Amino acid sequence: MARPRIIPDETVFVALRHMLATTGEKTVSFGSVARATGLAAASLVQRYGSREAMIRAALMSAWDALERDTVVADSGADTVQGFLKALGGGGPDATDLALLAMDFRDAALRARAEAWRRQVESALARRLRDADAAAMLFAAWQGQMLWHVAGGKGFRLKDAVKRLG
Repeated sequence: MARPRIIPDETVFVALRHMLATTGEKTVSFGSVARATGLAAASLVQRYGSREAMIRAALMSAWDALERDTVVADSGADTVQGFLKALGGGGPDATDLALLAMDFRDAALRARAEAWRRQVESALARRLRDADAAAMLFAAWQGQMLWHVAGGKGFRLKDAVKRLG
């Protein structure tokens, strides 16, 4: 069967991010992404230039989606809990924040993370009317997400929101 000639970048990125999340960065190569997408490895090389550039492009695309989701959550939720719940996603297309934080050695990815943090803290501060409380809640929320992946379920974010608000 012939390989498809045209596959959109976003289709490649979804497959690549799935590989990163399930099997880790070491398994990502032009060959493995080619097998996952049906696109020729040579086409991936031509499109992205290097393995690192391909991974970076996939992560940048995920940051784009997360920023759009944050704007939607900010405009659609009146409460702190509603806003954070909307950002938590959980659907099949939800961005895995741990995946996005996989390599902050890249200055551009780190800058995207810092800008998103400011975006979220600003939305929280408008709801809490307190920038310091917003920063603390953001840190608690991110810590909860990190430890939830590791199996920790003792911290309840809604209790922290009640104490702050």
